[in-house]
Amino acid sequence: MPTKPEPTKPEPTSAVGVASPPLAEREVLMDVRDLEVHYALQGSSLGRMFGGGGSVVRAVDGVSFQLHQGEVLGLVGESGSGKTTLGRALLGLVRPTGGSIHYRDNDLGELSERRLRPLRRKLQMVFQDPSAALNPSMDIETAVGDPLRIHKLANGRAERRAMVVRALEAVGLAPVERFLTKYPSDLSGGQKQRAVMARAVILDPELLVADEPISMLDMSVRAKILELMLELKSRLDLTYVYITHDLATAKFFCDRVAIMYLGRVVEIGPTEEIFAAPKHPYTKALLRAIPEPDPSSTVPRDLPRGEIPDAAAPPLGCSFHPRCPAAFDRCGWESRDLRTLLEEHWLGLDEETYAAERDVVGNLDELARPGHRAVLRPGRGKAPEDVRALLERVRSADPDEPLWRGVRSIEVEGDGVVVDFHDGEDPRLRLADGVDVACHLY
Repeated sequence: MPTKPEPTKPEPTSAVGVASPPLAEREVLMDVRDLEVHYALQGSSLGRMFGGGGSVVRAVDGVSFQLHQGEVLGLVGESGSGKTTLGRALLGLVRPTGGSIHYRDNDLGELSERRLRPLRRKLQMVFQDPSAALNPSMDIETAVGDPLRIHKLANGRAERRAMVVRALEAVGLAPVERFLTKYPSDLSGGQKQRAVMARAVILDPELLVADEPISMLDMSVRAKILELMLELKSRLDLTYVYITHDLATAKFFCDRVAIMYLGRVVEIGPTEEIFAAPKHPYTKALLRAIPEPDPSSTVPRDLPRGEIPDAAAPPLGCSFHPRCPAAFDRCGWESRDLRTLLEEHWLGLDEETYAAERDVVGNLDELARPGHRAVLRPGRGKAPEDVRALLERVRSADPDEPLWRGVRSIEVEGDGVVVDFHDGEDPRLRLADGVDVACHLY
């Protein structure tokens, strides 16, 4: 599947120019197991303090992977998929609700702030917006050298300036004398991001979490920043977690890619495998959405419908099933999906037909409660048989609608119509042709 002009990606090498060992043979730098980061929405203040007492947003919901020394792992997904929260959790900036993050011999989630602080030298972050990441009242020398002051790594101003000069030279801000006394407002977007990267590498870290580091930059600057990051990786033996919504840059930059959806990894594997033979329907949709530099090409019409669901009330079964064109009975169809289907059906009707059909069904609020058994009550003056007839008309109007594959039966019971769905299953990551995918199709 064409996605963009194929880049020439050099073979990975170490800082001394020797070919790096295969990924599986490299040391495991970080081991993440069943990681959860939940945020309380309501309840008492005491309940929120201890992570209970109300509904929660499952920003990260059971993520597991290993990060190897010298690897570039891409986290890809739509806004709201949990990429940034996961990246911040890896650095101890967000406390996990459950699971573990083992860096070397340390479980970051169990460490106090005092014990975590020395490790921050080895775990750094490059933020999305360089203008917000730099203090506007600090000149570049002060801003880049501030981590040295915090961690007490420089003996005197002269040594600190020498280390700042080396860091600025490493990121291409040369001649250095031109930049030391400048303020962030004096720099371009690309120069500010280079300064942010200089501040990150000045502590000699092992891991850099780069949160969409080029999304705020001009197109002409993006490739240069990515090339700089690859150069720093080779020279400083860095490991990257690269957070992005742009699969095109992930293809150029990453060794492995993890596709995230609603707080979970739905597919993870080598970049070449993900692009050559994507498995999960969501991955396929993301790849189809990559724009082609061809004026004759058009936007695909089979992109996922709707928006990413509410993480506080995720769908039953597979979280992608309401938007998935390949969903079937095991995927977790439920009452909320039926309400969405009816409302979308009515949107396509003229006013008179809509009014006639809407009067057949009573209040739809009962369908807002998730469950595999939906009850529809008739409207005033209507009978349950009228409701069933309406559902059959909706079904015949679009028999290929995936929801109908999940319907076990539609029966009149008492004063209503019961739509019984097959029980859904929550898919877990399974190995399929070289990648791990969470989908019932595999």
